[in-house]
Amino acid sequence: MDIQKYKNHFITMIEAGFIAVNQADEDSAIKLFKAAGLLNPEHALSKIGFGYLHLCKLELKQAVKYFNEVLQQDPENEMCKAFLGLSLSLNPSEVAQGEIILEETQKEAKDPMIKNLASSALSFVSKFIKKTPTPTQGVSSHK
Repeated sequence: MDIQKYKNHFITMIEAGFIAVNQADEDSAIKLFKAAGLLNPEHALSKIGFGYLHLCKLELKQAVKYFNEVLQQDPENEMCKAFLGLSLSLNPSEVAQGEIILEETQKEAKDPMIKNLASSALSFVSKFIKKTPTPTQGVSSHK
């Protein structure tokens, strides 16, 4: 089979993979990202897709691994930076590092959607991750 004639389906497979992740169809997402990786092994989007899959499953170490691999090859990949920042900020021991990446991405990204993603992630982190417990949340109840 001549794989070259399917090269123009790369983006369609990536988009379908992201949709599959969002619909919690892990099996389809994996197959689509693998197929896209075969069609264009040099392109970062299939690795970003796998990282996104792990991020959505809160498998943060695996997500960070994929995002770091992409950034080693393409240090300017704004989407990957935003996802890395979010992944790190969801890990209690790496919140500060994640925030730094998100702040840089928010300031420096050229794509307005990436700026918005970084801004939303920062807002989420400050409202839900860094939120200190109220006095009643810090006390365990004994009945």
